[in-house]
Amino acid sequence: MPFKRYVEIGRVALVNYGKDYGRLVVIVDVIDQNRALVDAPDMVRGQMNFKRLSLTDIKIDIPRLPKKKSLIAAMEAADVKNKWENSSWGRKLIVQKRRASLNDFDRFKVMLARIKVRYRGEVLSSKSLLNLRSKMRLELLIDAIFPSLVGLRQSFFFFVVIRWSGLANV
Repeated sequence: MPFKRYVEIGRVALVNYGKDYGRLVVIVDVIDQNRALVDAPDMVRGQMNFKRLSLTDIKIDIPRLPKKKSLIAAMEAADVKNKWENSSWGRKLIVQKRRASLNDFDRFKVMLARIKVRYRGEVLSSKSLLNLRSKMRLELLIDAIFPSLVGLRQSFFFFVVIRWSGLANV
């Protein structure tokens, strides 16, 4: 598979280091073998080292050193933002930013949702019960599988532990 992401005028790049971290920029001119002149609609045009840029597959058709107005028009015509958000790389970064902005309660709700999805309709064996890390996780699991037993969880928990541990011959 040949290399396809060349440093060229109109190539969209992601800034991977510095004060503009995470911003999409367009290469408008190549200064030398280490630096390029980059521009974006929401930043001042400036030079940036290639080590600070991650080249994307997106390329727009612009002349060398376009005016800001023509650069913005070309980016809108090429639908750069939508292409980036629909790419797997862009979606991954969006998910990372969303997860980083979660508070403790939101992370707890995500954990509950994952437990519900993981154990939906699955028959629990004694080995899977013993592999759960803590009593809290088991209680959350019981709440997820049997939402009608939330009030009886404490007695049901002891029944499950005694039943699957082999301590009772029920």
